[in-house]
Amino acid sequence: MLVLVSVTAGTAIVFSVEPAVGSLPHLAPAARPLSSARIQSHLPTLADFWEGAAHFVVDEPYTGLPMGESDTVIAPNGEWWSYVHASDRSAGVRDSCGQPVEFPGCVVIYRSRDDGHHFSLDKPLCQFACRTCPCKPERDHVFQQQYPRVYRYQGEWWMAYELGASVMLRVSRDGVRWGEAVRVTGTGVWSKLNRSCQPYEEIGPHHFATTPFDCLAGAPPGLFIADQTLYVFVGMGQNPGHMGCLKAALSPTPRGLRNLAGLRFKPCADNPLFTGAQYYGDSTDRGAMSNPYFDHRTISSAEVTRVDDRYYMLFEGTRGPGPGDAGDSQFGLGLARSVTGAIDGPWEEFPGNPILVDLPGNIGLGHADLVTDNAGVTFLFTSLDGVSRSRLRLVWR
Repeated sequence: MLVLVSVTAGTAIVFSVEPAVGSLPHLAPAARPLSSARIQSHLPTLADFWEGAAHFVVDEPYTGLPMGESDTVIAPNGEWWSYVHASDRSAGVRDSCGQPVEFPGCVVIYRSRDDGHHFSLDKPLCQFACRTCPCKPERDHVFQQQYPRVYRYQGEWWMAYELGASVMLRVSRDGVRWGEAVRVTGTGVWSKLNRSCQPYEEIGPHHFATTPFDCLAGAPPGLFIADQTLYVFVGMGQNPGHMGCLKAALSPTPRGLRNLAGLRFKPCADNPLFTGAQYYGDSTDRGAMSNPYFDHRTISSAEVTRVDDRYYMLFEGTRGPGPGDAGDSQFGLGLARSVTGAIDGPWEEFPGNPILVDLPGNIGLGHADLVTDNAGVTFLFTSLDGVSRSRLRLVWR
């Protein structure tokens, strides 16, 4: 049972546990008066959540999606398609040559035909066909197509995913058949012996984690397109972690499949967009007292949306491992927004971060998945308990 008390603009907000089913929490802040005119003017958005006027409630406790991640799009046929990475071990997935896929796996589509309440994997087959059989891991990436993000724009479907800390990019006309992957220039993890890095890309020391690398610009990505410009959001540096982006101008949508080889990425001028906690905090605590340090090690997995004249982002913050842990063990879900109307300008973090669940959280919590349906209702897919992936709905308080 989890209770998070945060203070925003002098107002105490209590996220209390009220099980909808099993042990899943119902997330309900204390009510505050709100005019009926405002409620009737529009459905709640992340801007209203930021102001304390709206909150998330559990709408569907068990969606059938894998606990760890999802990125969901409402397809033209009305189905809800959720892109995840899966393997033979997790879901019996095979590559296009019929061979079992090693963990962590390749991109597959879970489909929902009941407006996003429940999902199933109809075809446990990698979404990207290998060039020849047998598949070659270094060429076809069947072993690691992690944390896909999908974005539809002017008749094209774009996807970014992680491959060994680098960000790979593909494009499609229907969300099913995808072109060849290209690496987003400047992403990855590397040593200063190979090339230098910006100060915000540097990997600093961590109390309980070591790495042979010096620099990072990658990890689970985010994706957004605005004004014919493609933005790829990446984690930059560690200890402390930063959020940054790279951008590339897009030519008009072609009639056929776009050739991605001509994209020219450059860092966003205001990198880093925002920075996590400078310090790890008290190593003896892994609970709510450590919430202020939830994004110390890494910031990644950006889920970006526009509301009115600002951009809002859900992201994963990791504090890292604790004493004796084999890997990252403390995760939180954060919220940020652009300070101005510029998506690549400075951002600010929500004062009540992390939202929904206290540390230590779980590995699926921070890989948030926002969907706004055709009626304008905002839904959030995430894992609150580390066991199942739930659908939450944003409602007025």
